[in-house]
Amino acid sequence: MTQQQLMMTFRQIILMNFGFFGIQYSFGLQQTAVNPIYSFLGAPNGDLPLLNMAGPVTGLIVQPIIGALSDRTWISPWGRRRPFFLIGAIGCSIALFLFPHVTALWMAVLMLWILDISNNTAMEPYRAFVADTLPEKQQGIGFLMQSMFTGLGITLANVSLYFFQQMDFLKQVNDSGIPYWVYGSFYLGAICSIGSVLISVFSTTEKKPSDEEIARIKAQPKGLGVALADIFSAIKDMPKALKQLALVYLFQWYALFIYWQFATPSIAKSVWNTTPDDKTLYGEAVAWTGLVNGWYNIVTFISAFGLMILAKKYPAKVVHAGAVSLAAIALLIFPHISNKYLLFVPMIGFGVAWASIMGVPFLIATAEIPRERYGVYMGIINMMIVIPMLIQTLTFGKIYDYVLGSNPSNAMMSAGVLLALAAVFTLRIQTKQGQNLQHEA
Repeated sequence: MTQQQLMMTFRQIILMNFGFFGIQYSFGLQQTAVNPIYSFLGAPNGDLPLLNMAGPVTGLIVQPIIGALSDRTWISPWGRRRPFFLIGAIGCSIALFLFPHVTALWMAVLMLWILDISNNTAMEPYRAFVADTLPEKQQGIGFLMQSMFTGLGITLANVSLYFFQQMDFLKQVNDSGIPYWVYGSFYLGAICSIGSVLISVFSTTEKKPSDEEIARIKAQPKGLGVALADIFSAIKDMPKALKQLALVYLFQWYALFIYWQFATPSIAKSVWNTTPDDKTLYGEAVAWTGLVNGWYNIVTFISAFGLMILAKKYPAKVVHAGAVSLAAIALLIFPHISNKYLLFVPMIGFGVAWASIMGVPFLIATAEIPRERYGVYMGIINMMIVIPMLIQTLTFGKIYDYVLGSNPSNAMMSAGVLLALAAVFTLRIQTKQGQNLQHEA
């Protein structure tokens, strides 16, 4: 088949990525609703980081294993990747439906682990699914379409919490202290998770390998041990561009976790000049942070379209460096703004960067790795995300207390500096993708 024969319509690309919407709705609920449930069940704030360890740990372990397993799979008529993200979506839906019914803290923690394992099972092969199915010239659109659905899914998760909270008949709490408005958001998430993935599964077929490729897949050894060996082999054989991308990810994701942890304290200090000791004012800061985060995800949804166009014209590393630079500027300015409405202005740049972060680096990766190993390398790329998260969790507390003077404004600016470094190192990546685009131009 020629590349022209493999080209997909814009509608087909939307449908194949639509399942990402439900997956990201689930991640949005994890970011905004899980910690409040822990608090409703009596967890002290100091325990929240440990209670959230499911995210980085499952991301580090599950995604590369699922990627390696999917590379060695072909289940007719379902394909290579679709069986895995369908199983993951089913697990997500069950976990989301049951989550608000927990009656003890240990049950909530267990449900988060199940939800994270399911999310990671669905997420990893979805990246490889796009790379497998689309020709190289359309992969930029495919990955940035995922950025669009990331913004849409997370935004809807945040809006749903606010929407259900406004309903008077849902403001009562159950015997465990969890308000009934939480149920609405989780039930909606359960429907979105399985419903959106089913649309993608039944609207998009995977390209069937040749008889020789199927024979090779069947002849390969199977099992967890083989998958682990494949992961270590892929890391050993990792292309130079991916090693350079790992350095970018170290600064980039370390900075992002600083933002998500210190956005509320920063806003509370710069706008309300308050601390958590004042429950009323700090509560207003918490609510406003939700609006700010919702806003940048709306920007992500919109700007993904513009990044699709730019990624066709310019090397991916240039597009990504420019977008991340906008986020760096945003976070350097952010803690100095005392007008709560003006906070939305720099977050436009952060939203553009988030759209790029969720899509553009995968263009660099797919140009460097063999198609038959897309699965395992997408899992390894996720390891590049969660390892900085683990490092940040272990190190930034001391940095915050002893270097940054326990000042959330300084924390936010340090994130801006790290994002600026990520932009610089992005430009230093030696990538075939950039060379190919320049040659085509």
